[in-house]
Amino acid sequence: MAEIEFSQNGSRNRGVRGTRLLAGIAYVVAAACLLPMIAVVLAAVTGGTDTISHLMETVLPRYIATTLILVVLVAAGTFSIGTGAAWLVTMTRFPGVRFLEIALVLPLAFPAYVLAYAYTFILDHPGIVQSTLRDVTGWGPRDYWFPEIRSTEGAAVMLILVLYPYVYLLARAAFLQQSATAFLAARALGNNPWLAFRRVSLPMARPAIAGGVLLAVMETIADFGTVSYFGVQTFATGIYTSWFSMADRAAAAQLALCLLVFALIMAVAERTQRGKAKYYQAGKQHVAQPAANLTGLRACGAFLLCAIPVLFGFLLPVIILVEMGLESEQNLLSQRYIDFIQNSLILAGTAAVITVFAAISVGFFQRLRPGRASSATAYMARLGYAVPGGVIAVGLIVPFASFDNALDVWMRQTFDVSTGLLVTGSIWLLVAAYMVRFLAAALSAYEGGQSTVHANMDAAARSLGQTPLGTLRRVHLPILTPSLLTALLIVFVDVMKELPATLIMRPFNFDTLAVQAYRLASDERLEGAAVPSLVILAVGLLPVILICRQVGRR
Repeated sequence: MAEIEFSQNGSRNRGVRGTRLLAGIAYVVAAACLLPMIAVVLAAVTGGTDTISHLMETVLPRYIATTLILVVLVAAGTFSIGTGAAWLVTMTRFPGVRFLEIALVLPLAFPAYVLAYAYTFILDHPGIVQSTLRDVTGWGPRDYWFPEIRSTEGAAVMLILVLYPYVYLLARAAFLQQSATAFLAARALGNNPWLAFRRVSLPMARPAIAGGVLLAVMETIADFGTVSYFGVQTFATGIYTSWFSMADRAAAAQLALCLLVFALIMAVAERTQRGKAKYYQAGKQHVAQPAANLTGLRACGAFLLCAIPVLFGFLLPVIILVEMGLESEQNLLSQRYIDFIQNSLILAGTAAVITVFAAISVGFFQRLRPGRASSATAYMARLGYAVPGGVIAVGLIVPFASFDNALDVWMRQTFDVSTGLLVTGSIWLLVAAYMVRFLAAALSAYEGGQSTVHANMDAAARSLGQTPLGTLRRVHLPILTPSLLTALLIVFVDVMKELPATLIMRPFNFDTLAVQAYRLASDERLEGAAVPSLVILAVGLLPVILICRQVGRR
């Protein structure tokens, strides 16, 4: 009897220690996600105002106007393409619909800046399109008008083509989950299919569509590669210019604060409207939406409307990049490129493992100890996705640079030893930035799998003497292996594509494929930029293939 009590007490003590350890890790992760925002606010408030005053008088109004224009154009474009394509492949049947419902996801594999390189190569003044036009017509450079690809509108088109799948995926899932009873009732009351869609189906799918548009908007304000290459001045380019060209960290922090406030306002507004919107299915049974068979011109029109985003968002850019890569002098097997690939894989692999570990800690802590503390921890962990990579970079470098400088001064005065920069400019600080940026994606994937594990399984494991960490290791993790692999892959690919945080925070002489592509494109060596861009695209296709498989299974 004494042995049983001792065993129970030992198990209870281990359980308490494990819970405290898990809580400590979750709190540290939440603090790490909150640190960049606090640091940006403090640096912006305490920094000098000379540069920002000059910016307010010169380029800051342009930053605000251009960013807002981009947001409006991308929001409207992704909403129109994503929602329209989702409705067509869900509610109609026409030749090629099975292929298109999967192919519409493929542009998600492209970083927007890679698409910008491809289209600039063919649409710019010396590109094949304008050269052919001049050869055929005999016009000179000033005899005709051609849309300027390097413009705010051009950047918006690039972003729309790669970001509409966010809206498409969420809208399609919402339409598939809707019961047809309300739609059929609207049709019985004399509404044509368009009015029934606008008055019934679209409002019911509004929360999902708004979530997809918000994701596209967040990616738009965080984008640096596309707008920088096109010469479009936004907050993202302003932060980079202030940091490197002006060497003014206070101004960079103040611009980062403006961008942070804008991103958080968008996130809060979307969550507020979604929280107030409640939609219920009519009837007690779920009735599948009837699909209309399209023929003739209607079928051709539906096919074209769904095929055009795939053509311009995936097929044509791939062909252009392959042709550019074949014409370049870049050797993917050279030691230089092997180093780029190795650096990218090291960063992406390390960040993916650490980010998923953080997601497991936060997600399981919320399940183990539901309440305000764990909910607040999970909410803070998700904030990073609403914060652009440039803001996170500034928010981490400012405090850690101050720490490194203070430590170096103290070591010099005390031991006459210089420590230099121990944290700033290290791989680990860059990995921390990636974790903050992409933790929300990993946490969503983990929680999606965790929701399938019934609470009774936890109770059964605990009754058999398992500690909380033992339950996580022996019950949850084996069941959640597919979700964890998906989270690893998503974070891995996102890190491979991330540009602004990598540009600002990477260690000296530690370049990645994304940095190499940006550098070559900045030097107008677009053929060379195609080679690392194709590698990034190939890696980006992995999670898209997984998503396509899920789409195919409905």
